Amino acid sequence: MNEEKKTKSIQKKFDLQDWFIDYAVRIIHVSEQLPETKAGKYISYQILRSSTSLAANYGEAQSAESKADFIHKLKIFLFLKELRENEVWLKIILSAKLIKPSTKLSPLLQETHELISILFKSIDTAKKKHA
Repeated sequence: MNEEKKTKSIQKKFDLQDWFIDYAVRIIHVSEQLPETKAGKYISYQILRSSTSLAANYGEAQSAESKADFIHKLKIFLFLKELRENEVWLKIILSAKLIKPSTKLSPLLQETHELISILFKSIDTAKKKHA
């Protein structure tokens, strides 16, 4: 791999990891706006746990021992588990009207969908390259 391609590849990995970090920070801000009720505290804990683990788990996936291991880690840690879980928690917050106005959450929910799409494509691309 020539040096330019290697640099672009490294930059792309860091950009996605940075995106996960920024996403977690935005979720932290959402959690701080939730009410101090039993439900608010519980949802806050759940959404904090699932969002902050994304960057860490993505970092672990980048250290995968093989393409198959990378695909497995993306599916379990990121795609199937954490982002889908965040999507559900955001929808619950919206449905229960725990944060007003609800338009505050729309961009974050859209970003969650974008991240899911990006990771789905990453998994698909990695599978094709692995085959």
